[in-house]
Amino acid sequence: MISIREPILHPTPISELHPTQITVGLREVGAKRTLWRQQDGNKAGRFLGQHMIPAIVGPKERYHIIDHHHLVRALYDEGVKDVLVTVVANLKRLKPSSFWLVLDQLGWMHPFDDKGRRRPYKEIPKTVKDMVDDPFRSLAGELRLQGGFAKDTTPFSEFLWADFLRRKIKRKAIETDFQAALAEAFTLAKSEDADYLPGWCGPVAR
Repeated sequence: MISIREPILHPTPISELHPTQITVGLREVGAKRTLWRQQDGNKAGRFLGQHMIPAIVGPKERYHIIDHHHLVRALYDEGVKDVLVTVVANLKRLKPSSFWLVLDQLGWMHPFDDKGRRRPYKEIPKTVKDMVDDPFRSLAGELRLQGGFAKDTTPFSEFLWADFLRRKIKRKAIETDFQAALAEAFTLAKSEDADYLPGWCGPVAR
């Protein structure tokens, strides 16, 4: 049933890919759209070849992506039709209820909305274009890029940081002055209040 990153050699339509999370940070999506526009000529093909999308084969042989949601959404918004997919596991024989439970238990999904509330599996969008914006996810992503915390292999680590920041900063503050919110987030990230989060790199107690 399990296959280790087996590449699918034919392109897969983005419109047929199913997300495993409800939200993305649209500001981060915008940054990836800018990156894509820089891949002119032969660079575009190489870029797509270097960014294969990990997915689970689910019921009805549908592909459910478990990473790179921001990139896939950015490519979709830029009019890209197909991407290359890497199959992490084949769970097509499972019933939908069992399938989502397995994904949940293995940390392959994030069923939380833009307010950080856990939602039923059925509320996960059917397509990447229907994922909704969570400004705190954008804030967390930019915070990591600025050195606020280190990249970590913990699943959905940026979402954990987003929920931490959600409890400390008002959403309106992000929407009205992102840079000021980022500065506040950086200070919070270095505090001991955040020391339980993946990738925390605050001051070490002496």
